[in-house]
Formats: sequence, structure tokens, C-alpha cells
Amino acid sequence: MNRRTTILALALSFGLGLSGAARAQDDNTVYLDTKDGRITIALRPEIAPKHVKQLKTLIGQGFYDGLKFHRVIDGFMAQTGDPKGNGTGGSSLPNIPAEFSSAKFRRGTVGMARSSDPNSANSQFFICLGDASFLDGQYTAVGLVTDGMDVVDKIKKAASGAPGGSVQNPDKIVKMSLAKGK
Repeated sequence: MNRRTTILALALSFGLGLSGAARAQDDNTVYLDTKDGRITIALRPEIAPKHVKQLKTLIGQGFYDGLKFHRVIDGFMAQTGDPKGNGTGGSSLPNIPAEFSSAKFRRGTVGMARSSDPNSANSQFFICLGDASFLDGQYTAVGLVTDGMDVVDKIKKAASGAPGGSVQNPDKIVKMSLAKGK
């Protein structure tokens, strides 16, 4: 049992219940299941409310279930969220205007992928496999992996020299869900 689970279990066993802040955190917790296990992501609506809202909508629709990690560059990032599976697709929802913040792109940061247009994020996102400070202030950070980086590290990487980090026979999201209601 990790520290947070222990604290929550103790609070519940003593009848203290969860504070409003703890409940709000659960409203922004995402479970991303892969063949190798679960990745838990804490969304950050305080820095990217429009992006988080769109992600939650898509998750609620089951949009991400079965999508490929089509671009995975060792030491950099793992990208998914494209229904075409090649980096050119998105959802039927409108693109989202950039919500750049002072959040740092470090190992475990979840950011929105986009084209050269800063206001083109839609459904694709990436998880940083290593620190990527060159993305700071250039991409919208939407969350942070709070558990399961060992699972993220197991996502199949592109072969060395593969164009754009394209992965052959990529791993997929088995299921992506919001913790609320689980």
C-alpha cells in the first residue's frame, strides 16, 4: 500500500471521510490501462481547464480505448490519442486554444500534442519519458503521472532511426477511465 492509500484508508476507518480537496482530486484522476499495467494521471485543471475538460469528455466517450502509442521516442516521450494511429488524426471536437503555463515538462509530465499551430491541440497527448525543458512554455501541460511510471517505461519504443519516432506494431491503450465513479 502506498502512502496516499494508507492515509485515505486511515481517514475512512476513523470516520473522517474525505475532504473537499481530496474529492476534487479524484474528479481529476485518470486511469490509463495498458497490457503491462495501470498508469495513474492527475489532471491539472488549474493550469489547463479547457484541455482537461476536453480530455474528460473524450475519456467519458471511450474515445481513447484501443488507440495506439504511435510515436514513442526513448528518453523523450510516448504519444497517443490519434484514432488514425499515425499522428494526423483527432477527435470530432474542436481544437483547443493554447493554455501555456509555467509548468515544467519533466519525466512524468502529460502534455497535449499539436501541430505547428499552438492552437491546434485536440485529442493527442504525450507522457514525458525524461525531462524535456525545451517544451516549457511551448506546449500545454495537462497532468502528471502519479503512479505507474514503470508501466510507462514498458511502452514499446520506436526503433532507432525510425522516422518521427514511429512505432511498428505499437502498444495500445486498453482502457482509459476517470477514477470518479469507479
